[in-house]
Amino acid sequence: MITHIQGKLVEKTPTEVVIDCSGVGYHINISLHTFSLLPDSENLKLYTFLQVKEDSHSLYGFVEKQERELFKLLISVSGIGANIARTMLSSLSPTNIIQAIASNDVATVQSIKGIGAKTAQRVILDLKDKVLKIYSLDEVSTSNYNTNKEEALSALEVLGFVRKNAEKMIDKIINENPNTSVENIIKQALKNL
Repeated sequence: MITHIQGKLVEKTPTEVVIDCSGVGYHINISLHTFSLLPDSENLKLYTFLQVKEDSHSLYGFVEKQERELFKLLISVSGIGANIARTMLSSLSPTNIIQAIASNDVATVQSIKGIGAKTAQRVILDLKDKVLKIYSLDEVSTSNYNTNKEEALSALEVLGFVRKNAEKMIDKIINENPNTSVENIIKQALKNL
């Protein structure tokens, strides 16, 4: 197993890099998150994951170990392949994915291209305990935050408001006052919608 590659950066695009390591060029698939963290220097070290399939060997690279570990967790879920996991890590930062999983935020996971409702629920169901154990998050605070959002959102939907509009308004309210109660979120949303 190749755990990291260190060498000279030869080619770089938002989805892949080529690193020359002692005369051998390694083609490595990367996420947009890793691309944004790539240093400007020629010398580069990436933590890697080698996926061996019947018809191909693919190398995936990450600037941070945390992103690589999250990638491994994501591909362990049925229905999530390496390309979808890479899309997830390109759409949201690893921290946002971890928080979404830890707080049962199906909407955030589902907002990623290629992820449907059932797959999003499966990701959360399969990975929540692992994520909480590995990253030792405060489950109560993250679940309260998103539970308030989800409760307010469902209440507004029942009242006949369009989900997208209601969600934008609720996000704005929560960003301004993260510790507000469900009742206050609903009241403020009703005033502004």
